[in-house]
Amino acid sequence: MNNQYKYCPSCATPLALMAQLEDGGHKQRLRCAACGWTHWNNPTPVLAAVIQYRDRLLLARNAAWSNRMYALITGFMEAGETPRDGIAREIKEETNLDASELNLIGVYDFQRMNQVIIAYHAVAEGEVKLSPELVDYKLYEYDAVKCWPAGTGYALADWLRGRGVEPRFIEPSRPG
Repeated sequence: MNNQYKYCPSCATPLALMAQLEDGGHKQRLRCAACGWTHWNNPTPVLAAVIQYRDRLLLARNAAWSNRMYALITGFMEAGETPRDGIAREIKEETNLDASELNLIGVYDFQRMNQVIIAYHAVAEGEVKLSPELVDYKLYEYDAVKCWPAGTGYALADWLRGRGVEPRFIEPSRPG
């Protein structure tokens, strides 16, 4: 459970895990005993794009990542936009590319980050200019890319299968 909240944002009383009857039965959640405020801890929707650019897959490396992994373009929806509009905006913001085609691949859970991933396939055109969020990108042949065994990696695997390419997965890293 996400414990980012320690105090009630309404009355500043310390929060506690409390069971309460809700639709579907009793649920344990962080709640305020004084005013009844509840931290629902609902998953955050995240948008992702499998970008097809010049008949290859474009994967990028985030500036904040310490490893050298390349991944799909992702981002959060803005208030008032559809998932489709949001992923087109994210592609433009992060790569400067224009999506000429967008097709839903699927919806994937990513429980480790408490997220729900809405993944699209995008055909993109233009000249790549990365945002400061990204430090590099690579173009991959469809059969050369390796999927990661979580969230957006499953979206990429599903897209590859739809193209007749059997996905290969990287081995999850094991603690040393």
